[in-house]
Amino acid sequence: MPAVPGTASASSADAAPRALRADARQNLDTLLAAARTVFARSGVDAPAREIATEAGVGVGTLYRHFPNRAELVTAVFTSEIDATAAEAAELLEKHPPGEALDLWITRFTRFVATKQGLSAALRSGDPAYDALPAQLMGKLGPAISSLLDAAVAAGDVRPGVDPLELLQAVGDLSHRTPSPDGSPNPMVLLLLDGLHTR
Repeated sequence: MPAVPGTASASSADAAPRALRADARQNLDTLLAAARTVFARSGVDAPAREIATEAGVGVGTLYRHFPNRAELVTAVFTSEIDATAAEAAELLEKHPPGEALDLWITRFTRFVATKQGLSAALRSGDPAYDALPAQLMGKLGPAISSLLDAAVAAGDVRPGVDPLELLQAVGDLSHRTPSPDGSPNPMVLLLLDGLHTR
């Protein structure tokens, strides 16, 4: 078929923005992963240069994507909330319900480890953080509920446990005695042990 005048250049023009968008997406994912690592290590007030170095990019690239700290913190925790919630269904597909619950609690404690300094940020009055508490409970509440319901139905876990109270208890215990690698500390493990039937 004869080429329509201008078609080739139009296709090239379309391809270039797509490539740029893919590069930008990759940069964004790399920055979010680096920020998660740095926040877990140094808290949410870690220097921008530390995050950029972890990502292997210049500070200018970080500021291009996230002009201020609040936007970066919000993006990191929103992505972590989504990923943690999504893992509940994946674990239930691959493991017995009681084991899936334990594995998800381990995932949740790693999430808590990245939240160093978030409490202070939430109290800062910055409106960028206003939606985070509701997102946290709105996504993670149904996730732990589905795991608990399945574990109770399977006889792996005692009935009558409030999912949001369990989530809060694990979060509180993880904050009080954080483990170096974000894994469940001895008190969280004791809580899980008491949760299971024998």
